Amino acid sequence: MNQKVLKIENLSVGFERRGGVEQVTHKVSLSVSQGETLALVGESGSGKSVTANAILRLLPARAAHYLEGGIQFGDVNTLTCSMRQLRGIRGGKIGMIFQEPMVSLNPLHPVGRQLVETLSIHRGLRQKQAESKAVAWLEKVGIRNPEQKISVYPHELSGGERQRVMIAMALINEPELLIADEPTTALDVSVQAQILDLLKALQQEFGMAMLFITHDLSIVRKIADRVAVMQQGRLVETNDTATLFSAPEHPYTRQLIDSDPKGGPVPVRPDAGTLLEAEHLKVWFAIRSGVFRRVKDYVRAVTNVGFDLKEGHTIGIVGESGSGKSTTGMAVLRLVHSEGMIRYQDKELQHLDRKGMLPFRSRMQVVFQDPFSALNPRMSVAQVIGEGLLVHQELSQADAEARICQVMEEVGLDPGTRHRYPNEFSGGQRQRIAIARALILKPKFILLDEPTSSLDRTVQAQVLALLKSLQQKYGLSYLFISHDLNVVKSICHYTIVMRQGQIVEQGNTGQLFSAPQHPYTQELVSLSSVSRFL
Repeated sequence: MNQKVLKIENLSVGFERRGGVEQVTHKVSLSVSQGETLALVGESGSGKSVTANAILRLLPARAAHYLEGGIQFGDVNTLTCSMRQLRGIRGGKIGMIFQEPMVSLNPLHPVGRQLVETLSIHRGLRQKQAESKAVAWLEKVGIRNPEQKISVYPHELSGGERQRVMIAMALINEPELLIADEPTTALDVSVQAQILDLLKALQQEFGMAMLFITHDLSIVRKIADRVAVMQQGRLVETNDTATLFSAPEHPYTRQLIDSDPKGGPVPVRPDAGTLLEAEHLKVWFAIRSGVFRRVKDYVRAVTNVGFDLKEGHTIGIVGESGSGKSTTGMAVLRLVHSEGMIRYQDKELQHLDRKGMLPFRSRMQVVFQDPFSALNPRMSVAQVIGEGLLVHQELSQADAEARICQVMEEVGLDPGTRHRYPNEFSGGQRQRIAIARALILKPKFILLDEPTSSLDRTVQAQVLALLKSLQQKYGLSYLFISHDLNVVKSICHYTIVMRQGQIVEQGNTGQLFSAPQHPYTQELVSLSSVSRFL
């Protein structure tokens, strides 16, 4: 039996709040052995990341309280060891990959410098030695042209490349334990698969233990040897992966497993008329250089894209980052300059000025991927939801208040919370606020740009059910942008597959997923495990 690398015993953590210390984890006990991958799963707020950050004492020093228990890494208790010992362990013997690389990587330094820094701290390597090893590791994690990429800044890399740099930084000192905290949440399914394969290969090469934190059970099936399930700060079930999925014991585990998107899109009328049309849509961004800022080339974001969206129907647009999905949606709403035809209820929109577009703004709404950044943190929920009424409709304060309360009830929010601020709500509740803001103007068309990608599976299922019920009740038409094919299959009648700004395949969702024709669509379907739901 492999030696235990990490052992957590009865860990209880609390945070200072007004009036005392609020306990957030309760007697958590788990272990990870050499060469093993333990997945720690649960919804947001379950205590997963708190437990992981406690291992290296990365929780806020003034606010966090380690109430009881111990964390044994080898012969060192990381909760009681000296800071000098802890600094030697951090990044050296224990590596950590965080969820959002743009937050974790220093935007002011090239990625090479950040890799060199960790080598000089933990290995004492000189500059040239460290640079050579940094280039070798960038190549090992699949970065193309590593000699060039070592001098670029984080913002100049794609999402997948930034995550690969984070992996290189975490593993460059060949640690005994890797903590991966939601490392693939924001990635497309194809990039996600590459990252998972890379982590498994590197784990096998170095024989390290891995604690993999996620809320996506489809990833757990692929990468984990054992699974530990957390709910509200407590460990409710631990088992090997195959047994946990085939015979879950705890009701919460069964709830998580049953939360994968199910069912199909809402029934539609066969005689439904066309609401929105796009033909030969083109969005190219000029690349300028030189003193006179002459156009040297173009970023061909969208080329020759077209579709017909019928009343009460949902069209899905899928593809990897940079494929042109979101740009297509923004072009349809006239939020980016485009060429081609855009027609809404037989009215040509492309040549309308700002004043001419105003009547259509209330009929065409949008819900963005990240509700936290899309909602104004300085406005109350009532102000956020009712903002559109001030622009598009003249209502008395009492009538506006009544409309706000009504739409909050429709999306499953308590109207009594309307005077709170967005930061006081969970991710799922914030997305409901964003849906309410779009719905209050009674639109016929809503652009949904990755509306569930940042949500836990259980919350995702609730939001999808809400979107379907609203669509059926009001006959709404959706343009649904996503990289999750399982979600697309559950809500979309028709699906468009985009790659490098162009449509490579399109058709009825069920037919397209059951018999994909284009190699890229076939790759997406196989990677997403969508066949499990067919």
